[in-house]
Amino acid sequence: MLLRDCFTPEFVKDITASERKKAQSAMMLLAEKQFEKTIRGRLVYHGDGTCEWLSQENTASPTALQEAIAITCVIDAHEDRDIMMMDVPNTFIQTYMPKAKEGEDCVYMKITGMMVQILIDMAPEYRKYVVLENGKRVIYVRVLRAIYGMLQLSLLFYNQFRSDLEAKGFVFNPYDPCVANKVVNGKQQTIRFHVDDLMSSHMDPKVNDKFAEWLRYGSIQACTIVRGKIHRYLGMTLDFSVKGKLKIRMDNYVKNMLEDFPIKFYKDSKQETPAGNDLLEAGKGKLLNAEYRQIFHTTVARGLYVSKIARLDIHPTITILASRVRDRSS
Repeated sequence: MLLRDCFTPEFVKDITASERKKAQSAMMLLAEKQFEKTIRGRLVYHGDGTCEWLSQENTASPTALQEAIAITCVIDAHEDRDIMMMDVPNTFIQTYMPKAKEGEDCVYMKITGMMVQILIDMAPEYRKYVVLENGKRVIYVRVLRAIYGMLQLSLLFYNQFRSDLEAKGFVFNPYDPCVANKVVNGKQQTIRFHVDDLMSSHMDPKVNDKFAEWLRYGSIQACTIVRGKIHRYLGMTLDFSVKGKLKIRMDNYVKNMLEDFPIKFYKDSKQETPAGNDLLEAGKGKLLNAEYRQIFHTTVARGLYVSKIARLDIHPTITILASRVRDRSS
């Protein structure tokens, strides 16, 4: 992050009282990389406190519609395209923060605790910016690039990525702002993206190769690429093994749901229908406690996603359960 100039230190005297009040703390988290299967440390911005002054319309990013993903993947199967999934290195920190307009506050972050010493060891010039707050050392930095944890992170990336794709000649679908097409060598190339999860397809594999190289955005590290006839994307398993056909499965997604659910069932227990005989009856038990309410809400939400894609048969049951997330009884 230092090499990419993601932030710059500033003296406290040069920061307004409003900017200091809005400054959020930096945190160091461990993250698992999906494709590389490694654990990496990541400096993130604690953005929860920014909910007070950032509205949803200023933070919500468009995401690809499920219908658009299904339709474009069917076209991929029909045309037997080369399909490529990509993980862009350092996706978000390559996005610049918009310049603050007159009268607006700049975005600041507070580096505290042991991270102060680590930062000074890496960049000794930061030492003169250290101040004491409540007996703890703090360095205030002005954020120049989008940092993980910021509520507006996804929207900032979307705006820049869309602009970059349009500059490269891609035309966005008028019905889905996360699907773009471009004719290359007489054949159509299709890009779909859900925030930073990208999927590209073209009949010529070399076209995808060139796109992956461009997508590095000048990064030293190359994109992590997954190719083949079977792909995992947004919880789905997209199977192109049979020429001209697409199979969408969610076996792993459902398996994870069952593993995460705290109530375990006997192996020989069977249910002819996911809806019990008392599904439509009014709840008679006690209201669930906070822990069980969260489990119920999460499970219903995940089930709703499955019912829209791979298990249409459970949709009536999920519909009833979704109507009871406010009145959750045992």
